[in-house]
Amino acid sequence: MEPNKQREIARKGGRSVPGEKRSFSTDRDLAVSAGRKGGQAVEPNKRSFAQNHALASAAGRKGGHASHSRGAP
Repeated sequence: MEPNKQREIARKGGRSVPGEKRSFSTDRDLAVSAGRKGGQAVEPNKRSFAQNHALASAAGRKGGHASHSRGAP
């Protein structure tokens, strides 16, 4: 895709979001609300690596396997 066409499409996406919802950096409450929604969307047993060492370990292992297998045929 041509760079100009890509920029044009990206501009349209940015304009489709109202200004008050565009940036979490200007509205802390909006950011907190969004984070809370995201956290609630995840099952409690899959929510935190800090509280579940086995889950963190499994995720790290999965990521390691994925990154090392990219170059393999």
